[in-house]
Amino acid sequence: MELGRGRRRDPAGGVAVTAGTVTDADLDIVKRQLRRPLRGVRRVPHRCRDGHPTVVETEPRLPDGTPFPTLFYLTCPRAVAAASTLESNGVMVELAEWVCSSPDVAAGYRAAHDDYLARRERIAQVPEIAGVSAGGMPNRVKCLHALVAHSLAVGRGINPVGDETLNRMADLEEKPWTPTTCTWTPT
Repeated sequence: MELGRGRRRDPAGGVAVTAGTVTDADLDIVKRQLRRPLRGVRRVPHRCRDGHPTVVETEPRLPDGTPFPTLFYLTCPRAVAAASTLESNGVMVELAEWVCSSPDVAAGYRAAHDDYLARRERIAQVPEIAGVSAGGMPNRVKCLHALVAHSLAVGRGINPVGDETLNRMADLEEKPWTPTTCTWTPT
């Protein structure tokens, strides 16, 4: 659903920003979320229902010249906590087995890797990170945070492991998270 001026309603909930830049207010909120200085933030491709950033897009080469393969970075503390809970519960092993046991999932995960690389290379080509995406793609499941950030930033249907992780985050017994039920607020 279009919301006007480069924004669309994300089918997973929240608002995915499809164009535009990051504002000073966004940067202030993301600094509070991450509790550290920011590096190379380009834009906010996804927000929760209240409009707070949940994902930032970063430059493939940071201002100090460091190559940075993580294009989409999960920033919402509640989303980060939910992904961390799944990681600590061993979900990465289950998801890796799912990728290995299903040719369709493996093909989708490979396509997600290719999508990630293509999006990053449209911004800048950085030879030091050529072919390296994030989250362990395309052969491993290494970082659920990165995979969730990819799914939120580009929408469901691109990254099967990111999408399944979002499903599992919503189903957590303690502190479930979705963009439409996020309770984080800046303090």
